[in-house]
Amino acid sequence: MNVFVSGGAGYIGSELVNKLAQDKDVTKVIVYDNLARKNYNFFTSYAFDKSKIEFLEGDLLDSRKMRQALKGIDIVYHLAALTDKNPYIDSHIFEQVNHWGTSELINVIEESTSVQKVIYLSSVAVYGSGETVFTEQHIPNPDSFYATSKWRGEEQVKRLFETKKCYIVRVGNVYGYSPCLRIDGVINKFMFDANFKNKISIIGNGRQYRNYIHIDVVSETLAKFLTIQADSDTFNLVDKNLQVLDVVEILQELYPRLEFIFINQHLKIKDIQVATTDVKLSQYIHIESTNLIDDLSDYKSNFSF
Repeated sequence: MNVFVSGGAGYIGSELVNKLAQDKDVTKVIVYDNLARKNYNFFTSYAFDKSKIEFLEGDLLDSRKMRQALKGIDIVYHLAALTDKNPYIDSHIFEQVNHWGTSELINVIEESTSVQKVIYLSSVAVYGSGETVFTEQHIPNPDSFYATSKWRGEEQVKRLFETKKCYIVRVGNVYGYSPCLRIDGVINKFMFDANFKNKISIIGNGRQYRNYIHIDVVSETLAKFLTIQADSDTFNLVDKNLQVLDVVEILQELYPRLEFIFINQHLKIKDIQVATTDVKLSQYIHIESTNLIDDLSDYKSNFSF
């Protein structure tokens, strides 16, 4: 089978492509990425089967280029998106990339006679925040420009629900070592600061809940979507819900002399928790849970010094 991965040179995309390239049933993987993050480790840090991988530098708004790229493609993974740790800056750019960029890709897929399956990587951020433990049955209530744009992207993807196998995967905060590491995620940033600065900064009182999942679990789970035959649907992909202080406690085991400071400690930051048991996706794919202390010990071992 031939596979197209938008955002394939990114943090999650690079690990997914690595898994796909090792699959004997995959003939070709087209990696479509605009390299906006300027992270070129994808091109030097993996021992890909060179006969399987083709890279195309391109943008989601370039429908002509995507139309050419999708010729003969059987399965599309749509991972490309604009993310930001301060998602209240500019709504326009989120809409352009995450909403209308997704719309352009869906337009091209609708025209395709070869594409049979689409997997769209969304975010649990679409639920907003609150005291509820969210499941797929909850109606999204996004409360940031980023989350709103991802939800609108989902609405574009749903246009395919009746005509192709189409899966929306809402993922939690991804962490863990990868050659194409994104350092701005909560745990990844904590690890970098703990290792090289011996000090981390906590926004608010640290009691806010966030949901997490390891990069290896995300990439392995997404790769398994190659073969599932479930009806078109939406799935959450989250492994654990933790308070920020829970993460700090584990960091202190790895770095006993770690210092931490609170910024705006009087603020209570909004919670977002997502159900991790009896989840819908487990009907089709076994999701391997990981242990955070083991994950971060492995992460630490990958630092150069």
